Amino acid sequence: MALSPFRGFYDMQSEMNRMFDEALGGLARRGGRRELDETARWAPALDVLHEDGDIVVRAELPGVKLEDVDITVHNGVLTISGERRAEEQREGSGYYVRERRYGSFRRSMTLPQGVDESKINARFDGGVLEVRVAGAAAVQEPKRIQIEGGQEGSSNGTSESS
Repeated sequence: MALSPFRGFYDMQSEMNRMFDEALGGLARRGGRRELDETARWAPALDVLHEDGDIVVRAELPGVKLEDVDITVHNGVLTISGERRAEEQREGSGYYVRERRYGSFRRSMTLPQGVDESKINARFDGGVLEVRVAGAAAVQEPKRIQIEGGQEGSSNGTSESS
């Protein structure tokens, strides 16, 4: 069975927190009571696909400014992080419902071995960040290693002739 290059894509603690929050309506972190002014953590929705031998990561970042996004690669781990800032409330206005989430986010994925980090590029357009890792989706077959040694009952490989 081939190992997926997307193992470790999610920060496990953040992902578990997100799943509990979604399942419990955010009650887990609030101790059972709703606080209207609490800034909830969020994580952008991602698509990870292979396209022409490249890995392409697309992150939905509506309302996030380009200068508030950071992409790093360290020890084979690609990390997209940043912050979506809440809009300033004007005097005389208030919320009836506030469902949009604000605050910092961080998503990480382990890249396949042998990725050339200089061949990673990104673009941000229309609230969607696209990170392309060139050549990372190329199929890499396992290398078979030849075993040296003799077999029981076989000759040593040399023949003597008289």
